[in-house]
Amino acid sequence: MTNRILPRAGAALKIKAGQTFTVVDPQGMQVSDMVAFALEDHGEVISNGGTFDFEETIALTTGSTLWSNRSRKKLMIERDDVGRHDFLLTPCSRDTFIHFYPDKPVHSGCFGNLASALAPFGISSDRIPTAFNIFMNVTVSEDGAISVQPPISRAGDMIRFRACMDLIVGLTACSAYASNGGSFKPIDYFLNSE
Repeated sequence: MTNRILPRAGAALKIKAGQTFTVVDPQGMQVSDMVAFALEDHGEVISNGGTFDFEETIALTTGSTLWSNRSRKKLMIERDDVGRHDFLLTPCSRDTFIHFYPDKPVHSGCFGNLASALAPFGISSDRIPTAFNIFMNVTVSEDGAISVQPPISRAGDMIRFRACMDLIVGLTACSAYASNGGSFKPIDYFLNSE
């Protein structure tokens, strides 16, 4: 069954080790922030630094593994229609809106949506790490400057993960203007039947 995250909202779910789940951009050009915690120990979280270290790249796609802060495999990418994601930038938040969009209404952002979705699992907002920003298009220039560009994902594009341990996964339909090319759309996800 497909589940839908409404624009600028979030969700959280349990995933068993070995289970696969798929995140879909149903309308195109929409980012989804994803975080992952070990089910039995919320101190073990998805880690961008650990992932970059073990994978030896910041370009993560089919065949890549996302690692934890304890140097253990958390998620493997089994299918990736887009091949362009970000693992550098933190989830957008109220502070992001105040800083980058001073002329726009302040929004709780992906950070606030993740905090709300994860709270029922006993995960506090202080534990939210840098997210794996699915479909987010961030470029890095030769001088190190970063730039957020519109996503290149098209309607129906998807990415499928396989859990390497029992997890709690948080997902959003991203709330930041630049990340989504100035519009906000839903994100779909579903657990794959094995």
